[in-house]
Amino acid sequence: MEHHIKSWAESASHLVAVAAGRAFADLVVRNVQLVNVQSREVLDWQVAVANGRFAYVGPDASHCIGDDTRVIDGGGCYLIPGLCDGHMHIESGMLTPAEFAAAVIPHGTTTMFTDPHEIANVLGLKGVRLMHDEALMQPINIYTQMPSCAPSAPGLETTGFEISAEDVAEAMAWPGIIGLGEMMNFPGVINGDSQMLAEMAATMNAGKTVGGHYASPDKGIPFSAYVAGGAADDHEGTAEADAIARVRNGMRSMMRLGSAWYDVESQITAVTEKGLDPRNFILCTDDCMAGTLVNDGHMNCVVRHAIDCGCDPLVAIQMATINTATHFGLERELGSIAPGRRADMILTSDLKALPIEQVIARGVTVAKDGKLVAECPHLDWPDHARKTVNLGAVLTPQKFEIAAPDGANSVTAKVIGVVENQAPTKALTAELPVRDGLAEGQGDVCQIALVERHRATGDVVNGFVSGFGYTGRMAIASTVAHDSHHMIVVGTDRAMMAAAANRLGEVGGGITVWKDGAELALVELPIAGLMSDSPAAEVAAKADQMVQAMAECGCSLNNAYMQHSLLALVVIPELRISDLGLVDVTKFELTELFEAPE
Repeated sequence: MEHHIKSWAESASHLVAVAAGRAFADLVVRNVQLVNVQSREVLDWQVAVANGRFAYVGPDASHCIGDDTRVIDGGGCYLIPGLCDGHMHIESGMLTPAEFAAAVIPHGTTTMFTDPHEIANVLGLKGVRLMHDEALMQPINIYTQMPSCAPSAPGLETTGFEISAEDVAEAMAWPGIIGLGEMMNFPGVINGDSQMLAEMAATMNAGKTVGGHYASPDKGIPFSAYVAGGAADDHEGTAEADAIARVRNGMRSMMRLGSAWYDVESQITAVTEKGLDPRNFILCTDDCMAGTLVNDGHMNCVVRHAIDCGCDPLVAIQMATINTATHFGLERELGSIAPGRRADMILTSDLKALPIEQVIARGVTVAKDGKLVAECPHLDWPDHARKTVNLGAVLTPQKFEIAAPDGANSVTAKVIGVVENQAPTKALTAELPVRDGLAEGQGDVCQIALVERHRATGDVVNGFVSGFGYTGRMAIASTVAHDSHHMIVVGTDRAMMAAAANRLGEVGGGITVWKDGAELALVELPIAGLMSDSPAAEVAAKADQMVQAMAECGCSLNNAYMQHSLLALVVIPELRISDLGLVDVTKFELTELFEAPE
């Protein structure tokens, strides 16, 4: 069941009649200060809505009011367009599209451009289709970008499914597909990889937008080569020079503020200080955890933050409305309060603090005073999407043993070094003891294991990690393991590691923390081992318990779970773990765990 809205063309005769005063509006909003993002001015205007679209926008809508017209008195509040998130991953909230929508609607988000590449790694094209279908059922606009890179690094990891150029071409015909998800394989594009270029060509041939991801500081010839391939936007910039380079090359600079990303303040000076044309700048979140959505907000936070960084409030609102809509070819459909557009709007009493007092989507009130008043329908998620943790057999502690070279009393091991608040890791080494022929962690160095969970191979790759500060007998396991989403287990005790891994096999995925033989916290993520169809507040509460449990195990890092979930991300330097072994991401090749004795 798609939440249908008639097209402008289908509604035009009725919209004309309402605007002309020959027919009556469903809704009129008056006594407001209307923020016009087309002209960047505030007007003492009124709006009339029919068929979920704006029919009349002007000084006086009284000729549109009939006996059955609902009239909202805005009490002098500002009326702004509904907010758009230009680039984000729903799975990062650990929620389904329906529950994510339910969490963000009260914060004023009425449009999202989502890239479900996490589920694509687990379930392939079928998983993308499920996300797409539930997205179309919602009372707000959720557009889907077809993921481009599964696996993220071919040859260094095995995903549940691989995305092909044929998959991309097929998805381009689906009703909710707006373009291609972020093209993370930027070395592939620069080197002329035929599959990456074919995916981008299929997208452009369909008249849709190619999402970018250029995670390199080099703005020279490689950057030029990447842009020439067709990527139309980029959210990986972290400095003013990044934003300027992208915009000068005809890309949209997407500036993100999410649970772990703080890239607006350092880049918005391109507009506020250098005076660049703001039309090519877009605000987005990229990744927001459930706790952020429940406690802090969503796009309203990003706009507020941009204003706090010195951006003119009207410009900041443009960056989260009309700029985003224009980028995706939807300027005539949404992103502004103008005739024919979807009637997505927010009443707020203050343009700087941006309290979200009432949210209207397609002419219907969906949230009031921070409370959801609309229904966000659920898909009936099939068994194949719920049973994705395939361990083959119960894992024993022996699976987590690391055999030392014959006769060695100690070993020099390569260790993944976690860095607080950063995605990159350090490639470290440590002298570790050998007991009964097995290499053991000591001090801050504990064990990490990657457990294959897609094909029930029973394979476990073992290594060492430092930086979490874990002490005592403990383990934490997660089926969220960007981007391949096997299972990552980190621990100081092999029996605890086995118990944690088996527990996730039982519940169908999620995150579990164990200490001294008992489970301290469990976040169930039964859909693809990535998402829960429980409400955001429940998932956030369980995630809070998980953070508390990690602290009880000795971890004091900020946002340590994010670091844990990225330990298998084999496209970010320097050292990672995959189902094929330890990966040296400075050379993009597999490497041995132990250094050879001299």
